[in-house]
Amino acid sequence: MTAFVHPALFYGSDDEYLDALVPFVTDGLARREPVAVAVPGDRLSVLRPAVGSDDVLWLDMTEAGRNPGRIIPTVLRRFADAHPDRHVRIIGEPIWAGRSATEYPACAQHEALINHAFDGRDVTIVCPYDTAALEPSVVADARETHPEVWEASRRYASAEYAPDDVVARYNQPVPAAAPVEFAVTGDWGVREARHWAAAQARVFGLSEARVPDLELIVTELVTNSLRHAGGSCRVELWPADGHLCCAVHDEGFLADPLAGRRPQPPGALGGRGLLLVHQLADLVRTYTQPGRTTQYALLRL
Repeated sequence: MTAFVHPALFYGSDDEYLDALVPFVTDGLARREPVAVAVPGDRLSVLRPAVGSDDVLWLDMTEAGRNPGRIIPTVLRRFADAHPDRHVRIIGEPIWAGRSATEYPACAQHEALINHAFDGRDVTIVCPYDTAALEPSVVADARETHPEVWEASRRYASAEYAPDDVVARYNQPVPAAAPVEFAVTGDWGVREARHWAAAQARVFGLSEARVPDLELIVTELVTNSLRHAGGSCRVELWPADGHLCCAVHDEGFLADPLAGRRPQPPGALGGRGLLLVHQLADLVRTYTQPGRTTQYALLRL
């Protein structure tokens, strides 16, 4: 097996979940292939006892993948890159019924972007979807983001596979509700924007422990805008969906949807700003249009 394999597993019960995934894991272990499982905690409690092996990397996706933009570099690539000369098996379940409407566009784009991030890699990533709990539209999106579909009785190529269409469809702004804003022009404004954001965040109720995270996020996003988007930008803050939303608007165009999702090789100069933002934030979304880009970073209140 030398090609990248990326099926969506549609299951409607614990039995269907186990019938598909236990053999996938145990067969990999029998072949001495590295196996990782990153699924929500309630799914871990079903799958892990049935497998009964500590030779698997077990991760709770509600923690490791709370921000979907963090999954490719710190879950999938980290595990696959640790085994460059062997076929790797991963189970990743980034979409569950508790995902919010604000989170979902980033989840759908993540599933689509996996195909580009692993094209040509000797990796199999199975993505389970609970068809009994998820909306039909979510299942329909999965048919577009996965080239294969596994069901209880059959496995087949997806005729709807069109991952780039999903990336484009969910290229959406996060609705703003009476934001406060700060305009930045020139490098002198980075420190002022950081201090302004910290003060406003405290007013909105962000915990003191998370204020340094916001300061770093603002520093990285503003610096990125100033370097690559004409030397000015606008920072906005507002509470949204249980989060503090930080938006940085500029007049550039971010053409690479995988920006911030690729781990940087050792010794590489630059390229870590967006990667750091993805690690710090609970959710990151990007909205691009010709001549305009907005980066959204959300921190839970």
